[in-house]
Amino acid sequence: MNTTSGPGRHGRGLLECLARWASTLRLADVPARVRDFAASHVLSQVAAIRSGLAQEDGRRLVRALGPPWQQDVAQSARVLSAAGAWLNLDDTAYAGHLGPSTVGVPLAYARALGLSGAELLRAVVVADECAARVTAAATLGPFRGQTALHTHVVGAVAGRLACERAPAEVWTDALALALSTPPWTLMRGFLTTDARLLHVSAGVRLGLDACDAAQGGLHGAADLLEHEDGFLRQFADVPLPGAVARGLGQRWHTETLSFKLHPGGPGIDAAIDCAVDLHARLSAGDVDRVEEVLVEGSLYTTYAARKAEPYLDGSRTPIGALVLTTPYPVATALLTGGLSIHDFTPPAVEKADRWNLAAKVRLAHDPGMTRSLMRGDAPFGEALREAGDRARPWIEKFGGQDLLELTGDLGQPLDDFTRVTKPTPARVTVRLTDGSQYVQERTIPRGGIGPELRAEHQELVAAKFLEAGGPAHVVAAWPGLADTGPARLAGLIAGALADTAAADSARTD
Repeated sequence: MNTTSGPGRHGRGLLECLARWASTLRLADVPARVRDFAASHVLSQVAAIRSGLAQEDGRRLVRALGPPWQQDVAQSARVLSAAGAWLNLDDTAYAGHLGPSTVGVPLAYARALGLSGAELLRAVVVADECAARVTAAATLGPFRGQTALHTHVVGAVAGRLACERAPAEVWTDALALALSTPPWTLMRGFLTTDARLLHVSAGVRLGLDACDAAQGGLHGAADLLEHEDGFLRQFADVPLPGAVARGLGQRWHTETLSFKLHPGGPGIDAAIDCAVDLHARLSAGDVDRVEEVLVEGSLYTTYAARKAEPYLDGSRTPIGALVLTTPYPVATALLTGGLSIHDFTPPAVEKADRWNLAAKVRLAHDPGMTRSLMRGDAPFGEALREAGDRARPWIEKFGGQDLLELTGDLGQPLDDFTRVTKPTPARVTVRLTDGSQYVQERTIPRGGIGPELRAEHQELVAAKFLEAGGPAHVVAAWPGLADTGPARLAGLIAGALADTAAADSARTD
C-alpha cells in the first residue's frame, strides 16, 4: 500500500480497516459469552487496581501522579492503568497484557462521561480487540507480556475513543500518530527500579495525547503498521500483519483472556498452583524433612528465570525480578498454601524459612511441556500458525533446533477462539530425606484459558476481587453490569475502589 503524501493525507491501510470496524461495533454484535468475559475482565482488573493502590509503592504513585479520581480524566486514566499493572496481577490474552489500558482507560472515561454499563462493556471489548490484534502482529519480536508497551498505546486510544464514540477517521489518525513513536522497554529500569510504576502510564499517555491530536486535526499514516518504514518492521522479528484484521467479528480475542489469580511472571502460575495443592498434603514435619523441590516446566518458565537471574539478591531482590523467579514463589506457596502480593514485601519476604526452602528448589526443563506450550494457542501457538514457515528462524533463535523439532507443524490459523487454550505446564516434586516424595502436575494453571476457566471465570474473578478487599455488594451486582444505568454504574465503580488508602487520599474532584 502506498502512502498519499501531502498535508492532512494518509494512505489506506490496516489501521483504517481496524478503525472502521471498531468505531461502528455495537454491543449487540458481541456474543453473550464474550460480553461475559469482558465483565469478568473489568472486575479482575479492578481487583488488580485495588491491590496496586493498597501497597506503599501504590501510595507513592498516588503522591506523584494524584488519586485515581480527579478532574483531569486523562490523568485518572494514567493512574488507574499504572496501579493495575505493576504487581503482575493484570490479565493476559492472545496477545498481550491488556487490562491496565483496555480497562483502566474506559473506567476513567465512563465515569467522567456518565456512561452506562453497556457502554463501558462495549468500550472494553473494542479496546481488548484492537490492542490484542496489534500486539499479536508483533508477538514474534523483542517484546511480549508486560514489556510490550505498544499494547497500552493502542488500548488507550481504543478505550477512550470507544467511550467518546469518535468517528473512524479520528481513530485512524490517533492510532497512526501514537504508533509512530512507540515506547521501547529497557529491562534494567523495568525489573529493578521505580520506572516499573510509570511503565504502563507512559504508553497510555502517548495514546491519549494522540487522541487529542487527532481530534484537533493532526493526521497520521494509515499504513503505519505494515509499511516498510513502519511499526512492524521495528517491533517484530516476524511481522504478522494478517493478525490485525483476521476474522473481525468472528475471532474474539477477549475470550482468549487468562485471569491472573496470584502474582508471578510468565510460565510459573502452574507451578504455584501445584505448590498450593501440595501444601495441603504436607505436614509440618514433612516440610522440615524436605531434601529437594524439583520444578519441571517449559522453556517459557526457564526463559523468565534467566531474565531475572542477574538481579537476584535474596530478600533484597527487586519485586520486578522476584515475581519472575521460581524458587521463592514456589517455596512460599508450599509453606503457606497461597501466594499474594504481600509475600513479596516485608515482613513476609524476609522470613528465613522461605529462603531456606527456596534454596532447595531446582528448576528443570521438560521437553514435553515445551511441546505442549508451543502447540497450544496462547501465548505463541496461534502466532506461529499465522507465521507459518516464516516462524522457523524465530523458533530456532528462541530455543534452538530442538525447539523446532518439538514444535512441528501447527497447521493453519484458527477460525475462531471458542476453544483456545493456554498450556503453561508444570510438575512439582517434593522429595524428603527418607526417600518419600509428593508430586503434583498441572497443564493449564487456574485462571488460564481453557475449558475450566470458560465454565467458572465469574466465580474465580469474584474470589480474586474479594481477596483484594473488594466489597461483596459489588460482586453481587456485577452479573447485571450490561443492564446498569449511568448513575448505578458510577456508584459501582466508586464502590469497587472504595476503602483503598491511596484511593481515599487527596481526592480533588
